[in-house]
Amino acid sequence: MRSGLALGLGLVLAVGALGSSLATAAEPATEWSRFRGPNGSGISSASRVPTEFGPTKNVLWRLELPQGHSSPILLGDRIYLTAFRGDALVTLAIDRRQGKILWERSAPPVTTRLIDKRNNAASPSPAVEEDGVYVFFPDYGLVAYDAKGTELWTMPLGPFTNIYGMGASPIIAGDLLVLPCDQSIGSYLMALDKRTGKLRWKVERPEAKSGHSTPILWKGPDGRDQILLPGSFLLTAYDVASGEKRWWVRGLSFEIKSTPVIQGDTLYINGFGSTENEPGKKIVVPPADEVFPKQDADKDGVLSKGEFPKYSAGFWFEYMDLDGSGTMNREEWEYYRAALDSENGMLAIKLGGKGDTTATAVKWKYHRSVPQLPSPLLYDGVLYMANDNGIVTSLNAETGELIKQGRLTPTPQNIYASPVAADGHLYFSGERGSVSVLTPGGDLTPIVVNDLNENIYATPAFADGRIYVRTVQALYAFGAR
Repeated sequence: MRSGLALGLGLVLAVGALGSSLATAAEPATEWSRFRGPNGSGISSASRVPTEFGPTKNVLWRLELPQGHSSPILLGDRIYLTAFRGDALVTLAIDRRQGKILWERSAPPVTTRLIDKRNNAASPSPAVEEDGVYVFFPDYGLVAYDAKGTELWTMPLGPFTNIYGMGASPIIAGDLLVLPCDQSIGSYLMALDKRTGKLRWKVERPEAKSGHSTPILWKGPDGRDQILLPGSFLLTAYDVASGEKRWWVRGLSFEIKSTPVIQGDTLYINGFGSTENEPGKKIVVPPADEVFPKQDADKDGVLSKGEFPKYSAGFWFEYMDLDGSGTMNREEWEYYRAALDSENGMLAIKLGGKGDTTATAVKWKYHRSVPQLPSPLLYDGVLYMANDNGIVTSLNAETGELIKQGRLTPTPQNIYASPVAADGHLYFSGERGSVSVLTPGGDLTPIVVNDLNENIYATPAFADGRIYVRTVQALYAFGAR
């Protein structure tokens, strides 16, 4: 539930073993200026990154931090992240070399809410550029600072209605700051003038009900930049300049929280709703016109929890009560039907087109042990995904053929941070603090497991021979001295 763009518009060209992609601007190799680095790929071209590290090994510095799950974001000699102390929402600028706080700024005061341990008041990651730091706090809204920490503008947002809390990170697209706000009711995607905070455009996303994906960018064949944003049931491409809906693909899960990745003309995205959405377990629910006349005993036009028919587990009632009224109306019932009809899966989707491209765009699907939170990693022709229960899967990116699947030994654990890669190695961070390092090719046997003994929910970052890992207690910089 977490959940971040790079400098300028566009995809990064062939980062390390990522492969080729269309791009509008190259990002400096040492920068990691949005969630999951260059265009959300999770891949850095940094070299000399250590594979062995821990509290007493290759540790350059450790900085105690307040609470927060946002990932460290890097630009130049700075690290930016968000945190909270009680109801105080703070943005931190840290000296990347010495691990010292350069400045700390508080957002306007609010009352924070803890909805889920995997998603707290400071889960979305900043988006940064030269002299611009942009942060989103779900309990407040957007705040922009310059590199010195001077507040440029604020935009209060919400309150939001998302059963898991909000987790998408903002991204920078040219002169725009883009933020998706998917929630139970009233989902939208908006773009602001990044220097003034003035609204440029806003488009509704009525189909998006559950999740919080961070978008990526892609330059279409016509030379126009597009925002690629997955959500409930759909992957949708929007024109950066206008917000126009250009094309879309159906077939995604009703819950989408991960960030897609791209190689060549193909996008990869995973989504997981529930165990009832596994192939072979699909529950067929009749339409409201059939159910309500029979189940609505008091004839008030809605279903109470006692009137809710047991087609599925009882918890679905609370999840589908989108407006929090304690009842289910006909629109919510139809969403319930669509949610149960959707499938968990990893999809490979051909980029581009016009309108609904589902019939020709879906290259392959894979349905076993699909993640809910962690985003995929595409490295050297192999697609990796790590699900929340700690099962890691490697697939042939071209065909979807299974290479390996299993838990990372010898310390299997839940995984909520997204996998990342640099310098010919892949890094998987477990909830209990173990960072497993793998070599490319699809094998899932770690060459080393580094135990930090502190829980990890944030996704690590790389630059200049260092890996930066945020735990629930501190931010670490690991590298050779």
